Amino acid sequence: MSHYSGPLLTRPIAETLLAAHAAAAGEWTGSLDLGRSNGSALLQTDAWQWGGQYYPYPHKLKDRTIYYWDGDEFAPVSRFSGSLIKLVPTEWGAPTFEIDGIKMLPTAKESPFEDARRKVALVEPHGKVLLDTCGGLGYFAACCLEAGVARIHSFEKNPDVLWLRTLNPWSPDPDAPASGGRLQLNHADVSQAIMQIADASVDALLHDPPRFGIAGELYSQAFYDQLARVLRRGGRLFHYTGSPNKLTSGRDVPREVEKRLEKAGFKAQLALDGVLATRR
Repeated sequence: MSHYSGPLLTRPIAETLLAAHAAAAGEWTGSLDLGRSNGSALLQTDAWQWGGQYYPYPHKLKDRTIYYWDGDEFAPVSRFSGSLIKLVPTEWGAPTFEIDGIKMLPTAKESPFEDARRKVALVEPHGKVLLDTCGGLGYFAACCLEAGVARIHSFEKNPDVLWLRTLNPWSPDPDAPASGGRLQLNHADVSQAIMQIADASVDALLHDPPRFGIAGELYSQAFYDQLARVLRRGGRLFHYTGSPNKLTSGRDVPREVEKRLEKAGFKAQLALDGVLATRR
């Protein structure tokens, strides 16, 4: 799917645009791509112009919502197909996303993009072939490309998440010149697709699965055995876990993951909000 190139609005951005219009300003300057760049819009009586196209002035935008131009109106970047999935703005520019109101990326202390950059650095992707098991918005992939990865194979099961990526300017476009053909994005369930990946064919791994209650198969011993099979000896894996249910049930998911990875053939240790492991 091709990436969207039109304006993206949030309620605060729309309010500054409307304030400039109300003040009879002829031009408004700001970001219409969630902080990736700044540009100028020409303000006229009944419409504003950006990128050579005219748009109506927005009204009644909701908080915590990003809007895109669908050809007829500014529509929320959200879909409902069994679950409500939406792109959600953050104070950092790079958005997160939610599924049925559950936030999928950490945003409390820093940008989800910066959070991804720190985790990617743990597996040292420069010059490597890397497997990204659960692509999400593609922040791991973007940081790997930035760090000089040789090739990255990324899998994403949810078609609505892939749609969000086409509207998010922080998500890498596999077809963009900046990607250099290094990013292969696959719409597939990695728990099944990994069976087709050759032994010891990847140099590093990034595993950021949904929480255990949603995708328990991605925390299973059988799946970890597959991760060990495709990763070369000495290769690094970062596995995001968070600390779900620790306060309510006393369950220690990171320690459980650490033990299963050790059994699969890794040397594992807790790192950041997950587990860092090296294939023995």
